[in-house]
Amino acid sequence: MAGPIPCLGYPSRTAAVLALRSAGQSTAQIAQRVNITKKQVLALEDSAARSRTAGTAVTRVEIVPGVAALLEQAAVKRGMTIRQLGATILETVAVEKMVDAVLDDREAF
Repeated sequence: MAGPIPCLGYPSRTAAVLALRSAGQSTAQIAQRVNITKKQVLALEDSAARSRTAGTAVTRVEIVPGVAALLEQAAVKRGMTIRQLGATILETVAVEKMVDAVLDDREAF
């Protein structure tokens, strides 16, 4: 297998994709800039996410169709899949210690 392919001043296409995404670029915009397909953009993001969790327990959360439909517009707006958006929301709530605030069931400590 070949090593990383430098891209747009980043050490790899994956690094370029992640940087462009964090800058708010859509999947289509990233694909055009990196000269790959939208499917490849999503695959590189998924691969990076798996690499970040390598060696850790990964729990899968199912997004039921009704909830997925509610998230669809927000996912499209961000150039993400519904699954990616759901994972991002869940990670943000956990890392920022916002569970109590989101659920509004008691004051956060």
